[in-house]
Amino acid sequence: MTETIENAGVHYSNEDWYAEDLGSARFVRCSFSDMDFSEVATSGATFDQCTFANSRFNASTHRHTAFVACDFARTSFFDATFEGCKMIGSVFVDCTVRPIKVVGGQWRGVTMRGLNLSKLDLSGLDLREADLSLSDLTGAVLRGTQLDGANLREAKLSSADLRGASLERVDLAAAHLRRTKLDLAGAVMLAELHGADVDATTL
Repeated sequence: MTETIENAGVHYSNEDWYAEDLGSARFVRCSFSDMDFSEVATSGATFDQCTFANSRFNASTHRHTAFVACDFARTSFFDATFEGCKMIGSVFVDCTVRPIKVVGGQWRGVTMRGLNLSKLDLSGLDLREADLSLSDLTGAVLRGTQLDGANLREAKLSSADLRGASLERVDLAAAHLRRTKLDLAGAVMLAELHGADVDATTL
């Protein structure tokens, strides 16, 4: 595969792209089913409004790649790496997303409803407006993560680290918290959600 690939509206099925270097390839409104992307590498690539089903991204590496408004169904990302990537508006259904390595990036508006995200390090990630409802974030590291407007309803946050995370418009009271690590601002927000009248002058 060369770095000049650009396809629109193409359907790929049952192809083995194992360890291919896709470089900065661009795919628009393409569909991929039963594909093997294991150990694939991308750098500055774009997948715009693409769909993926029953595919494998195991041990793949993506740097500054954009998956914009993509749909992933029954797809495995086991041991994949995402560095500075965009996942804006993408939807994950019945996907395996752990373990993965995420270093920065914008995952704003992603839907990862009901997924197992336990023990993932998502620190510093932009997850604003994300739907993480019903997901398992047990032991996840979310330090400095942007979670403004995220849906955490019935998400499991036991032992998760939320210190330094931005939580504006987040209803933590609707999540399952146990030994969850919060900084002062997060603790005050939680107290207020539970009806406490916090006197900031005493803090």
